[in-house]
Amino acid sequence: YREPLDAAEPEKERVRYANLMYDRRVVRGNTYALQVPPVSIQPDPFEIRRQREARRRALARKHAKEQIQRRTPEPVEGREHIYVQTELYLEEISDQVIEVDMECQTDAFLDRPPTPLFIPAKTGKDVATEIEEGELFDFDIEVKPILEVLIGKTIEQSLLEVMEEEELAQLRAQQRAYAELRNAELAEVQRLEEQDRRYREEKQRRKLQHMQMLQKQKETTEKIAARAFAQHYLSDLIPAVLSNLRESGLFYDPIQRDIETEFFPWLMTEVEETLERKVLGRTILDSLISTVVEKRLEEFSHTPL
Repeated sequence: YREPLDAAEPEKERVRYANLMYDRRVVRGNTYALQVPPVSIQPDPFEIRRQREARRRALARKHAKEQIQRRTPEPVEGREHIYVQTELYLEEISDQVIEVDMECQTDAFLDRPPTPLFIPAKTGKDVATEIEEGELFDFDIEVKPILEVLIGKTIEQSLLEVMEEEELAQLRAQQRAYAELRNAELAEVQRLEEQDRRYREEKQRRKLQHMQMLQKQKETTEKIAARAFAQHYLSDLIPAVLSNLRESGLFYDPIQRDIETEFFPWLMTEVEETLERKVLGRTILDSLISTVVEKRLEEFSHTPL
């Protein structure tokens, strides 16, 4: 059964039913230690605001869906749209359903008598025994073990639940103690890390100062050595420059230079050409001698003995 929606409240949401096994409102497990929040008379403003936001989003989605849905374009001026059937087989559409009265004659049936009750055939002899009150069952005696079992099971279950709650309380206490110890250890570790960082920074700073001092000492020593070397080097600069220029060939004899640059290359060229001509003559002579020797050998080979 569902209540009909009011036409004046179109945004009212329908109640959606779901599986009780997955409903968050159904409480599961132990309910003895369950903390039930007090039921307030005034509704929660946050819940009212959340419901309004949900209704507003639902209306927005519906409106967007209607906007996205394709519609038939409006007819041009002087025409109008009409509904037509596009199925393969046309059928008549009318507002009133056709009704026809029909009659059917059936044969009369005779009333069937009721089925008699089945009673099996009697066998053996009847024997009676008189039983007084309390001979077969005594409630006070028979109910005692059942009550003992029920009460014992209830007490055992209660003790188990109490022990579980105490165990949970002890676990929470141990967790709190462990969290406090861990926080203290983390604070100590952070303090040691900060102290180690300060030591490293101080070490790096002093090391940098020492390196700067050594660099300055090295620069000072190099400047002093360079000054002494410059003084010693510039003492005989002019003789050394002249001797170096003379050794490098800037001060030379023009006749000797002419011989070295003009005569010697010409002489070497002529010697090479002469040697090439001699080698060429020897090569031609060797080829002639080999040709003559080959012809002589051929003639001697064809001459009969």
